Amino acid sequence: MRFAVVQFPGSNCDQDCVHALRGLGQEARLVWHHETRLDPDEGVILPGGFSYGDYLRCGAIARFSPMMQSVKAAAERGQVVVGICNGFQILCEAGLLPGALTRNEGLHFRCEPSHLRVESPASRFTSGYGTGQMLRIPIAHGEGCYRAEPKVLEELEARQQILFRYCDAEGRVTAEANPNGSSHSIAGIRNQAGNVLGMMPHPERACEPEMGGLDGKGILLGAAGIGRSA
Repeated sequence: MRFAVVQFPGSNCDQDCVHALRGLGQEARLVWHHETRLDPDEGVILPGGFSYGDYLRCGAIARFSPMMQSVKAAAERGQVVVGICNGFQILCEAGLLPGALTRNEGLHFRCEPSHLRVESPASRFTSGYGTGQMLRIPIAHGEGCYRAEPKVLEELEARQQILFRYCDAEGRVTAEANPNGSSHSIAGIRNQAGNVLGMMPHPERACEPEMGGLDGKGILLGAAGIGRSA
């Protein structure tokens, strides 16, 4: 599958995403945010970083980039869209995912390995994993605390849209294992249609042994339609 990796001013994980995707046998191209062309058969990656210096709020300015209109249209057509870290923030600001990402509880930037628990394999992004499977994937963010209205959280739970939760090394979801204070320990969610994923941890940084693990491969391969039930 071919992916368009969108570059915003301040993106710093775009090349990482391209490298990881190509290492998994997928095509990937960099697309500057002023462009508007997206092919109808390609997926979209919004990478991590600090788009527009995170002025106002993370992702608040990037949502107005010309490319985001094309990203919205692609999502509405059913194309795969993945937002990682800053990309997740942008998807929420653009209304493609519910909720918002706010300052970490404790107000510290957290850059470290994190443990995630797969909540449901019933999505293309998690089809290569089992329910309850634990993954080790790095985080690097200062505004990764996921917040949403209680009704929205209830709907996310009921519709199995919460794909990943922060957990400890034994897979237990605890307050101590939550690095940013996210509601319901949420680390990643999908939209109701199932083609848009937003997550704070960086799967592209967990695709090679040299990077400390391979647990992120299944997420990117699932985005490409390669999985048990893709």
